[in-house]
Amino acid sequence: MPDSTLISVPMGADKTEDFKPGKFLESLTRSCGVYRMLDGRGAILYVGKAKNLRRRVASYFGSRSHQPRIQKLMNRTRRVEVTVTETEQEALLLECNLIKRHKPRFNVYLRDDKSYPYIYATTRDTFPRFAFHRGARRGKGRYLGPYSNAAAVRSALGQAQKLFRIRLCEDSYFRYRERPCLQYQLDRCTAPCVGLVSEEEYSADASQALLFLEGKNEAVLEDLLGRMERAAADLDYERAALLRDRVAALQRIQASQSVAGGAARDLDVVAVAESGGVFCVAVLWIRRGTLTGSRLFFPRVVPGVESDEVLGAFISQHYFERGAPREVITGGPVSRRELLEGALGMQSGHRVAVRWVVRGWRRRWVELARRNAEAGALQQAAGARGLASQLKALARELRLMRPPERIECFDISHTGGESPVASCVVFSPEGASRSEYRRFNIRDAESGDDYGAIAEAVRRRYGRLVREEAPLPELLLIDGGRGQLNAARAELEALGLSSMPVAAVAKGFGRREGRERIYMPDLARPLIPGSGSAALKLIARIRDEAHRFALEGHRRRRHGARKSSVLEEVPGLGPKRRRQLLRHFGGLRGVEAAPVEDLRKLPGIGPELAQRIYGALH
Repeated sequence: MPDSTLISVPMGADKTEDFKPGKFLESLTRSCGVYRMLDGRGAILYVGKAKNLRRRVASYFGSRSHQPRIQKLMNRTRRVEVTVTETEQEALLLECNLIKRHKPRFNVYLRDDKSYPYIYATTRDTFPRFAFHRGARRGKGRYLGPYSNAAAVRSALGQAQKLFRIRLCEDSYFRYRERPCLQYQLDRCTAPCVGLVSEEEYSADASQALLFLEGKNEAVLEDLLGRMERAAADLDYERAALLRDRVAALQRIQASQSVAGGAARDLDVVAVAESGGVFCVAVLWIRRGTLTGSRLFFPRVVPGVESDEVLGAFISQHYFERGAPREVITGGPVSRRELLEGALGMQSGHRVAVRWVVRGWRRRWVELARRNAEAGALQQAAGARGLASQLKALARELRLMRPPERIECFDISHTGGESPVASCVVFSPEGASRSEYRRFNIRDAESGDDYGAIAEAVRRRYGRLVREEAPLPELLLIDGGRGQLNAARAELEALGLSSMPVAAVAKGFGRREGRERIYMPDLARPLIPGSGSAALKLIARIRDEAHRFALEGHRRRRHGARKSSVLEEVPGLGPKRRRQLLRHFGGLRGVEAAPVEDLRKLPGIGPELAQRIYGALH
């Protein structure tokens, strides 16, 4: 960890009277580190890194004119905080961490950064299991990936299962089998659960499956051919024929893959394009010379940012947690390449090269990534223009002062009052902000009380935002009628947020689209915009997303309550210890609220098991 020194310099509301740039800069060190610009409420506006903190921060207070976005930043800045680090690489990593955590308004921020899916192999088990995995990688075993999407993971698992007959079933299913399942009948598993395959033979199949999923097909072929020859020499012709069929199937898979010039390299190709102020970053994943997937990203930027800044910010943020391959090829220059390579190498555990002057097959991959980025930027810009016009129409329809930049919408989902869940979805001028979606398991409201459920969700959501001084919505939508609207308003008034614009949208006669009614606090009668209203189309889109998100959470909660407990899926936690946990903490909610230290105090639950229990519940 770097030696960190925090220097907090307050700035008054009138910087010309309360802030002395000379004295402020004299207190700053010339070491490398990270600086943060904060507004009057303490919210971080911008995070930057510097080789020389005094020189870099002084550039913001110089006499020369700034770009409009920098001038806007300085007009809102009231405090500066500085963290000193030992090296520039540490400063870059700390900058990425702070941007991800605080999402500053004036930084380039990679909004769509949910975790990628992996294939998880429990290599320490006697009969390893291969499974789809998304989230923290805390389990013991091998994680293969990341893959571009869930479909790519399932496709790879399906191919591996057909070729090597590995097991994909859950441990709870595997341990208690008494006869082979359907996968064995379909010749997709060797049934290790009932002892129809030896440990050595299954281990060999699992090792080959790992090599296949890593893209090392030549090594797999060589091993298969060797095993086939040994089986034939031992006169085990049935086994030799099975291995022969695997070799043929693997060769067919190889023939169907597109390899770049025969070069078995692992690299990523990154290109950026801009259209109408919208930036799109395209990433191609090349593994063992084969294009295994691609993805488009749309970073959040402020006006005035250049493409090279977007590219550099994307690379540092994108690879901060997941690591980088040994080679990253970009569609244009990246500033301070040596610093970026050093930081990525430190984070990834191996040397990383960042290049943009390439030839041959690498150049063809760059052109492909650039075309993808250009197409994505054009499409996103067209959607952004349509969304901007809808936001203007919404402001006119609801008599708002200006088009809202942040809209939140609530909905409740339950089945006859069972397992009620409230959803809160967030929309901005860029579209849905899925990373900010939230769900609330309704606890206090009575069964089937939609008004009470809305009140509880609003109270919990905005009570926390007020305490944390987090951004509040410029428009709050409630799925429901006058009753839900009044319940939400009562909670907002109790929190001192009575000035927040709020409206409720109810389905029209026959629940047909285009006949919705919009209830406003100051209007005795609801608004009925009609099916041709651009404002109503936007409201319906947001409401439908809130409904989908709530329904998904309700079904998951209901299924868990009816079928099983999440504690049953924790490795090493048997029925006796589960009963002990539930009895000690008074139920599953008590276990969820318990910190790791309290879980460790119970007999038979050590630090590792306590961490697994906590991870499964959170």
